Amino acid sequence: MSSRVRPRVYVKIPPERLGVVIGVGGSIKRKIMDTLGVRMSIDTENSVVIIEPEVEGVPPINVMKAGEIVKAIAYGFPPDKAMRLAEEDQILVVVDLKQLVGDSPSHLKRVKARIIGEKGRARKTIEQMTDTYINVGDTVVAIIGDYERAMAAKRAIEMLVEGRMHSTVYRYLERELREIKRREQLRLWAKDEF
Repeated sequence: MSSRVRPRVYVKIPPERLGVVIGVGGSIKRKIMDTLGVRMSIDTENSVVIIEPEVEGVPPINVMKAGEIVKAIAYGFPPDKAMRLAEEDQILVVVDLKQLVGDSPSHLKRVKARIIGEKGRARKTIEQMTDTYINVGDTVVAIIGDYERAMAAKRAIEMLVEGRMHSTVYRYLERELREIKRREQLRLWAKDEF
């Protein structure tokens, strides 16, 4: 008997998102399992997804990434966008709007409208500038992207919640992304040197 502990992740999700995690005929669940080498069990009574390695030797990070994909779907992302989290450098960042503005329905509605913008333009602009996916839920904003760009998108959303003008936020993003690209170029240059 092996004394090694197999990593296991439990993800609680809204009951109405269970079907999305499973997919038609189990297609989404199967895709997550095949991509990351994990086993997923779904407790429909408690609305919990249990994730563990399919076989010994599956890296624990794969179990965690599968958990992040399930969380992203629970936050409202379509499965194809959530699957981006299977990539090595992608993360899920969540901004809790209640923590920033309280739980007044009118405050939440107002800040969500600022984040989304007219006809979805603000959200779309931030997504395009940062190369991220952004989903605005009832009380949270979820972001998928590489660490630096996801954190820039998070800060942009926080600035909108604070009441900053959209143009100010876009200028911040332009500066931040220039700096990110400069750092990436330096890393590439340093890698080529060795």
